[in-house]
Amino acid sequence: MLRFVRPFLFNMFLLLWIGFVLICLLFSDSSLSLSLSSLPVSWLLLGDPLSSFSFGLLVYILNSGFFHSAFSIFETHGESKGCGKKGFSGRSSGWTQAVKRVMNGGSMRRFQERLLGVNRTGFSSSTSDIWLLGVCYKISQDGSSSDPASSDGEAAVVEDFSSRILLTYRKGFDAIGNSKYTSDVNWGCMLRSSQMLFAQALIVHRLGRCWRKSSHKPHDKEYVEILHLFGDSEAAAFSVHNLLQAGNGYELAAGSWVGPYAMCRTWESLVRSERGATGLKHQPFPMAVYVVSGDEDGERGGAPVVCVEDASKRCSEFSKGQANWTPILLLVPLVLGLDKVNPRYIPLLGTTFTFPQSLGILGGRPGASTYIVGVQDEEAFYLDPHEVQPVVDVKGDNLEADTSSYHCNILRHVPLDSIDSSLAIGFYCRDKDDFDDFCDRASKLADQSKGAPLFTVTQARKISKAAGNYEMSSDGGRIQQDGSSDIMSGNDAEDCTQEDDWQFL
Repeated sequence: MLRFVRPFLFNMFLLLWIGFVLICLLFSDSSLSLSLSSLPVSWLLLGDPLSSFSFGLLVYILNSGFFHSAFSIFETHGESKGCGKKGFSGRSSGWTQAVKRVMNGGSMRRFQERLLGVNRTGFSSSTSDIWLLGVCYKISQDGSSSDPASSDGEAAVVEDFSSRILLTYRKGFDAIGNSKYTSDVNWGCMLRSSQMLFAQALIVHRLGRCWRKSSHKPHDKEYVEILHLFGDSEAAAFSVHNLLQAGNGYELAAGSWVGPYAMCRTWESLVRSERGATGLKHQPFPMAVYVVSGDEDGERGGAPVVCVEDASKRCSEFSKGQANWTPILLLVPLVLGLDKVNPRYIPLLGTTFTFPQSLGILGGRPGASTYIVGVQDEEAFYLDPHEVQPVVDVKGDNLEADTSSYHCNILRHVPLDSIDSSLAIGFYCRDKDDFDDFCDRASKLADQSKGAPLFTVTQARKISKAAGNYEMSSDGGRIQQDGSSDIMSGNDAEDCTQEDDWQFL
């Protein structure tokens, strides 16, 4: 008798437990501290087929997005009905939207992480070096290091990580434009991730990479001013409100998700508009912005090309011709596969965090953008914007402000091979020497890529011509009809067929 009762009781408990979780999620904005220890997983070890099937089905549903696709079908069906069932369709659509918000929300994501174990927190058992935005941390048993440029220990990693600015979902701000949105919950993660990258660029520019947030007040004036720039109102230069307005040309709209390429171009537009509205000495973002793309803005395919002449032109435009070179932020949007990152690019992505100019990666799991700030082996450490917090108004001159909601000391990490293939890498170069060092490192990384680089470096942009306009020279270069030569590296000449692996937004 017990043989039949136990699976029945387990399945009843499982259904009730799932129902309880969903109800709690419907009425809570914060993450639930659910403990899986309350789930009698040990029953599964007894070999009850029905119990194993039920638990497996739960995992499959959470991992596959079954709810999302199912509700999409219902919505489509409802919208296809005639006007005669308008009331029913409206109620159905509202119900499905509510459930979809729950399934996409931060609370459900936390529940999935705990159950599936995809995203982890804390440190792993590995003693490999941790690279955090260009800084190396030695994780070893004896805690010793012969490299004075490296910081030691897990405590130093946590201090550095928790000093990075965290920008998350907020609720309760003024409505965005003409919409009714007073929160960016469930759709603003890419905007928040990009804000974190730009905030880090400002921190490095104004305070230096070695800056750490003090636990004592008053705060650094520059730090508070940076937080003020990312407030949640139209008065804040880099708010969600102003980002959406600047992104109109890239189909950005409140309530909709946006990809990394459009996000990079939006920032380019916003910084340009802010530059026109203020004087050169009072620009809120005191550096040029260069969105790196391929030939003809990516239309011809192939790896993006960092063109030195283009970077110099951006600097000249930023300074309005008053300087040959200025600080510059480079954004490299990439698509490194179809549904996941091609394994050949994973070591290359990890290596970019060893660059002193590293600003991290805009990326994450499909439909859930995060700000990736470091790596250890093939694990990526990230800041997660999927927490809902009340809006906070940090005045630029309030050095006593409570800024605790802008930081997190919980290290979350995820395998690099599980992140979305659509991402963007950021780099900050303080001056021409720093830019030259970046180009040297990027060229060496391209040489190590076996014909499939993340991006390449060139002095001048090539003039687009038909393939027939080139002849191969004896040294492996290409001679144009005008007589000028374009030398290709050995890897490029041998592996140019690799370009068909690329896709561009």
